[in-house]
Amino acid sequence: MGETIQSVERAAAILRLLASGPRQLGVAELARALALPKGTLHGILRTLVRVGFVEQDETTGKYRLGATLLHLGSSYLDVNELRTRSINWADALAGRSRESAWIGTLHEGHVLVIHHVFRPDDSMQTLQVGTYLPTHASALGKVLLAFDPYGESLAPPLRPHTKHTLVDQAELEAELDQVRARGWAAEMEELTEGEVAIAAPIKDPRGLVVGAIGIRGAVERLAPGDDLHMDFVSYVRDAARAITRDLAR
Repeated sequence: MGETIQSVERAAAILRLLASGPRQLGVAELARALALPKGTLHGILRTLVRVGFVEQDETTGKYRLGATLLHLGSSYLDVNELRTRSINWADALAGRSRESAWIGTLHEGHVLVIHHVFRPDDSMQTLQVGTYLPTHASALGKVLLAFDPYGESLAPPLRPHTKHTLVDQAELEAELDQVRARGWAAEMEELTEGEVAIAAPIKDPRGLVVGAIGIRGAVERLAPGDDLHMDFVSYVRDAARAITRDLAR
């Protein structure tokens, strides 16, 4: 084999060390662990921060893996594999809930629908695979925003789709806090008048959210009297957990 580039090897060692545990590390800790001079380490860290592979906490000065690297890392589970591993569970969810089932991933600031199962009845329906949904106005999008590693807030203005759409940034952030706390998201006529949706996160073996699964249906079926029917929430969360377990095998 040919010669290796020492600075690249050292950068890789820094990234492996930061990925090895949940806590942030300072320059002194990194220098001791890697047996590198602090001056050399500072130069490599500055470069890694500049390209987004590492982030520095403004308060403590310590370092952690950056959003760019986390997004690159999650790309090993590609859309086709996620769809393949999720199809049977989505079919089962549609059958159990008697509503249409959807699976989506984040793509360029939108939700890309990668699988769609029709509601199991004789009604006229249109296949939505390959379409995009707004993140702030959809249950799938709220889940993906809430659990996006080091995700940045959506830039205003947030476009209204109905009179119920959250268009205030602070209100959306509060909603995402609730999604993180309870582990699922709801969409109450925020994308389409008369429709309600519920979604939950799909995680890869490392615990990173790589997609979301949910159902969509008429408000009178999913939220009679404006109160969300919690049985449907259980159906969605069961499906999300099943896919997450399947991905871990």
